[in-house]
Amino acid sequence: MRGMLYVIGFGPGSKKDMTFGAAEAIEDADVIYGHNVYTDILAEHFPDKTYIPSAMTREVERCRAAVSEALTGKKAAIVSSGDPGIYGMAGLAYQVAQEMGADIDIRIIPGVTAATSAAAVLGAPIMHDLAIISLSDWLTPLDTIMKRVEYAGMGDMIICLYNPKSRTRPGHLGTAADILLRYRDPKTPVGIVRNIGREGEQMTISSLGDLKNEDVDMFSTVIIGNSHTYVLGDRIITPRGYRVDI
Repeated sequence: MRGMLYVIGFGPGSKKDMTFGAAEAIEDADVIYGHNVYTDILAEHFPDKTYIPSAMTREVERCRAAVSEALTGKKAAIVSSGDPGIYGMAGLAYQVAQEMGADIDIRIIPGVTAATSAAAVLGAPIMHDLAIISLSDWLTPLDTIMKRVEYAGMGDMIICLYNPKSRTRPGHLGTAADILLRYRDPKTPVGIVRNIGREGEQMTISSLGDLKNEDVDMFSTVIIGNSHTYVLGDRIITPRGYRVDI
């Protein structure tokens, strides 16, 4: 029997934000591999499944273990929050399977990514052209990241920042903000959402000029508006361009 590898994105974390397809794939899997934070979340919703948790930076080993499991004819799954094709495990799963010469079926199960789930909390901030940029320089050189930030700023794109700050890189967010201030008004609206869809969810509306002073961590997603973005009450709106006569 040919094995199966699901690569599943389960969204922000709550079961209500999970797609039917993700829930079905999790139920169908024999063994589920993932970062221990993610397997702990899923164990609350699917307590009867078999989980193999591992720590951060063990992504390659996790993929190899899951592919090896699938090669035995079982249905293995690799899980992560958000969408597996956006800073997730989809590409790595294909690379590892190719490296191992694994003749297995790989199915990517999409999920709600942080950009869209954070936007829903904030209102409608990403209604126009958008750049998603991770500030983690673990796999990408910092100079490359900041060049992308600058080009997005030059293009007046809405910018969603993933992995904005951690204990080991507290200054990257401030550097990105300084770059964007070359091209944008300091009053440009900024939305920060922490623990999206999970217990303790928090939303903050700030500005580009104040961003470096805000309380931001690895569980936060930051959305920086373009030159047309504005604040309406406690929500952030970016017009799409439709004419509205009031």
